[in-house]
Amino acid sequence: MSRTAIVCFGEALIDFLALPSASGQPRHFVEYAGGAPANVSAAVARLGGNARFVGMLGVDMFGEFLMSQLRTFGVDTRYTAHTSAARTALAFVSLDEEGERSFSFYRPPAADLLFREDDFDPQCFADAAAMHVCSNSLTEADIAATTLAGMRMAREHGALVSMDLNLRPSLWPAGFDPAPRLWEALAEADVVKLCRSEADFLIRRAGHHDAMLQRLWKGKVRCVLITDGGQPIRWYTRKAQGEVPAFRVAAIDTTAAGDAFVGSLLTRLVERGVTAATFDAWLSDEAAIVDTLRHAAAAGALAATRNGAFAAMPDRAQIDQLLRPTP
Repeated sequence: MSRTAIVCFGEALIDFLALPSASGQPRHFVEYAGGAPANVSAAVARLGGNARFVGMLGVDMFGEFLMSQLRTFGVDTRYTAHTSAARTALAFVSLDEEGERSFSFYRPPAADLLFREDDFDPQCFADAAAMHVCSNSLTEADIAATTLAGMRMAREHGALVSMDLNLRPSLWPAGFDPAPRLWEALAEADVVKLCRSEADFLIRRAGHHDAMLQRLWKGKVRCVLITDGGQPIRWYTRKAQGEVPAFRVAAIDTTAAGDAFVGSLLTRLVERGVTAATFDAWLSDEAAIVDTLRHAAAAGALAATRNGAFAAMPDRAQIDQLLRPTP
């Protein structure tokens, strides 16, 4: 069986993006499909990859909208579950003048938090090249246990495991220290993606930069990627490290830029035939790393120039155009 599926597990929600109205009029909110792992699945599908979303949606108008959007983008939803026990999560998003976003979440309770280990159909991993998760499905004990079980199940089926920390402090219970749970999940991933603020969070907890990396290397982690907007992407393996230039763009909405980055990264790996078994060989080829990260950086940059999450995902032609050398 050909292993091409990229399984994205966890959160799917509605982003209500605040947009300005005419002077003196109240702002209005526009509905967009979102949720970090769901965004990654949309990014993969937009690039022609074999995208699969696994998670739980509410039996409500928002769950129906998300399901419709996933299918419209070409995401495989055969293993997406539904529940009437909780509503689909909502996030209200505001943007500053540089497109940086802030969130107000209506979660918990939420349908995505009710997915349990028994809800995984092992068949969803049978053709999986990779599985992707983020920390938004670690915020409660039961969904955290489910996420860890899914990561381990994917690995047992031969899939590469990817984690974007995607840390949203406001999603965690007041006074709760997320660090132990985060370290536990990070240790189960082959690829870890961090933005600069997330790397700084882990560095503070570990003591210093090298201590953070050493702690990650004690787990199953084989590659760490740190993004920082238009600044170079830093990459680390157990044997090497380097930087890859990013793209400077006029950002208007950075909501899903990191998810576009991850979607392109995983799609490019699958296109190159990289598997969990051959990942170390890929990591030894610096030219291959640079090529893959340039594609990922282009996807992230383009996503930041558009409003929304699913709606912001670039296609292959747009990425190729940005990558094309200027005459």
